[in-house]
Amino acid sequence: MKNRRLKKAPAELELTAFINLIVVLVPFLLSTAVFSRLAIMDLNLPAQQSAVEQITGPNLQLEVVIRRDALEVGDRIGGLIQRIPKTTVQGQPQHDLAALGSLLLQVKGRFPDTTDASVLAEPDTPYDDLVQVMDQLHSTVRPSPEGGAKTVRAVLFPNISVGDAPVK
Repeated sequence: MKNRRLKKAPAELELTAFINLIVVLVPFLLSTAVFSRLAIMDLNLPAQQSAVEQITGPNLQLEVVIRRDALEVGDRIGGLIQRIPKTTVQGQPQHDLAALGSLLLQVKGRFPDTTDASVLAEPDTPYDDLVQVMDQLHSTVRPSPEGGAKTVRAVLFPNISVGDAPVK
């Protein structure tokens, strides 16, 4: 018997399926990859003791926090400027809006170009208290520069933002 050998042609490599897989897989892997980047953050830490005179820097980020027992006026960067406790008027505890107005006049005197302010209120703050503090921030009555008994309305911080107070 004669041995028959089949002549086998070398197999061709089928790359079409592999290329299709790579075309789909590479963009998917690139889109889900996490790229780490190095960033430097400029932090402005609050001062230990702040007052209107101690606030430095060109930018003031004024915040008035309405608490249950007081108003806290501060700079987001510089820290607390002053805490104004509630006063008792005719047996009812109320926020001292006159003290707030005079403090805001001092702050406006140091930063005349600043028009932005934030009011941060606790969740149980009465709506009337919020509106009264916003009115004081927007404008206040002050004695006339000419003197006498006349008073003028001074516009302080007309651009007011409202938000939630941070938890103590």
